[in-house]
Amino acid sequence: MNELPVQALSDLPHAKVHGRTTGELSPLTLFWSGSALELQAQGSELWVELEADYGQYEPWITILINSVPVGRQMITVGRHWVCLFRGMNGETAKNVRIVKDVQPMSGDPRCSLHIHAVRFDGKFLPVEDKPYKIEFIGDSITSGEGAIGGREEADWIPMWFSGTRTYAALAAEMLHADCRIVSQSGWGVLTSWDNNPHGNIPQHYRKVCGLLTGERNAALGAFRDYDFASWQPDAVVVNLGTNDGGAFYSPEWKDEETGKIYKQRLNEDGTFNEEDLKAFEAAAESFLSTIRSCNPDAYIVWAYGMLGTPMMPAIYRAVDAYIKRSGDRKVSVFQLPAMTEETTGARSHPGAAAHEQAARELAAYLRGRLQP
Repeated sequence: MNELPVQALSDLPHAKVHGRTTGELSPLTLFWSGSALELQAQGSELWVELEADYGQYEPWITILINSVPVGRQMITVGRHWVCLFRGMNGETAKNVRIVKDVQPMSGDPRCSLHIHAVRFDGKFLPVEDKPYKIEFIGDSITSGEGAIGGREEADWIPMWFSGTRTYAALAAEMLHADCRIVSQSGWGVLTSWDNNPHGNIPQHYRKVCGLLTGERNAALGAFRDYDFASWQPDAVVVNLGTNDGGAFYSPEWKDEETGKIYKQRLNEDGTFNEEDLKAFEAAAESFLSTIRSCNPDAYIVWAYGMLGTPMMPAIYRAVDAYIKRSGDRKVSVFQLPAMTEETTGARSHPGAAAHEQAARELAAYLRGRLQP
């Protein structure tokens, strides 16, 4: 490996970056689940230099050769050379992707993954441009929590996250589309699963990766305004509401700075409090307006249901209210197939089979809306 020439990532021809980034390549920081570096490499041996840091939650990667996973590993603290392939036919071009499996960890400001350089004995060719682009917005389901690992696994650790086995990644593959993911476990439209009002995706949507914290992430550009014009999706899929529904059954959350108490309330008969439902609907309607302003031509689908459908009536009302107010007809609701006992994965979340079923149904639904 030491005899192979080193090339800085910023000097590579034809490198393709997936996921929201700052545009910097010295180094390339992969923030989101499913973000990746893709190369079309004609040669026999390829290595990549990765750098990781974390206080609690380590990053993991999956390596794909010609769209097939061939390796998956934790990246420990420090800079490391990782072999992507060696001994292969040097005359044949290989499509290579290094995919970040783990979501941005809002609870660990040190958690980061960078790509610095490669060592290669061949040449890089242009990477295919796919006909469609899809953005997926969601929570733990979209982050791939539980998509890998046995159903008996209950530890909340990065090992059980996947950026390649999710309904989002699989549906994009079925549609021959590039995708970007914006997701965070436990978060919602209005509140997180534990009633924390700061745990909502919409307030951070316009930033590169605004749900992170700390000076280090600020220096990496996580809090910069995201350049939506640089990557305009053909469709935006929103899979949020599961944690908003869970908040009704969770204890109240207290803001220690202000002393204010937050709680999505249940009525005495166990139904959702109407006032709190209306607050969710208003937040969802507002988020649709934000998505449209940032993605003027995209078809927007609110896809929901893999972990039950208690919020579905409220989602329908929010979407209908948005359509009536805006006149926007490129918006709809799609019910995803529910996880079953047989398709449950780690941490009582959808497993690989549940994601595959959801991907097939969602891809079929999107196909007719993407085609002219």
